[in-house]
Amino acid sequence: MPAISHVEAYLVDLEVETVRTDAVQSFLKQETVFVEIETDDGGSGTGYSYTIGTGGTAVLALLRDYLLPRLVGADPGRVEAVWRDLFAATRATTVGAITSLALAAVDTALWDWRCRDAGRPLWMLAGGAKDRIPLYDTEGGWLHLSTEELITGAKASQAAGWRGAKLKIGRSPVQDAERLAAVRAAVGPHFDLMLDANQSLTAAEAVRRARLLEPADPYWFEEPLPGDDVAGHEALVAASSIPVAVGESLYSVAQFREYLHRRAAGIVQVDVARIGGITPWLKVAHLAETYNVPVCPHFLMELHVSLCCAVPNSGYLEHIPQLRAITRHEIEIVDGHALAPSTPGLGIEWDRDAIDDRRVR
Repeated sequence: MPAISHVEAYLVDLEVETVRTDAVQSFLKQETVFVEIETDDGGSGTGYSYTIGTGGTAVLALLRDYLLPRLVGADPGRVEAVWRDLFAATRATTVGAITSLALAAVDTALWDWRCRDAGRPLWMLAGGAKDRIPLYDTEGGWLHLSTEELITGAKASQAAGWRGAKLKIGRSPVQDAERLAAVRAAVGPHFDLMLDANQSLTAAEAVRRARLLEPADPYWFEEPLPGDDVAGHEALVAASSIPVAVGESLYSVAQFREYLHRRAAGIVQVDVARIGGITPWLKVAHLAETYNVPVCPHFLMELHVSLCCAVPNSGYLEHIPQLRAITRHEIEIVDGHALAPSTPGLGIEWDRDAIDDRRVR
């Protein structure tokens, strides 16, 4: 069996492609942490994770100082064993963002190697449930945009054949309701409008806000409360007809299990980087399937397109491009759907020269 002979981690900074603001923060830059593995039979794999502006060097230090040395000599095909070994080695810092982001960079590299070694694309090797996934757009819905700009963005997405668009909320309750109503009037009743509060509300305010927003028939109400407030989300679900979406700020399978068990979420937005890689991402997706809950992952569309196509209960892929500066092609879109990549591996063709130009550590 092949063994890992060399492993490397480094940090690349990517500037945001457009101004991105929400109720609590701005997207400063994408700190992209890469892990590359080589095996003694000549194989290779590239994985990555990210932050939106802070913490990247901490993830890199955890990888270099503690995790990568454990990989040399390991069998890259035993992704579950490697993941468990690294998780156990970082027991003192789990469960948390820094560790999960580090694990994800390794795990996605192992899956890339595994798929390349098998000569199969990720979506096939991880399940092969479907060959395309509907898109919704986030780039036209940021909080700083005017109502007129929100309308323009949503109508452009609709004209492109996409089935939905996301709007950020976080202004006054009346302003949020008025902005949503204006967009709904512009796009009509057959276009999905997702709402995202980015954990900015209390449970009581989320219930009030949902009541004001319900007449416009939102497709989901995303992260209304802090991610650790399971009880608050449970209360909101009971009080509102709008499906509640959570997941981008959860960092373990067990956290998703708690939400699903308590019926505190109607849509799961598991992020492959923040959950710790493809290995736990698939566990969350299959767990959600047993509860008849759809998976609509957060960000990372270039990687999540393959994972959405791997599982049967995926519902939407978020269109929010961020890797165009360091890749040689974009995801293929036909009739408002992203198509599953056909090339072996993760399905991302990296531009190595562009990566080297942006490497900071």
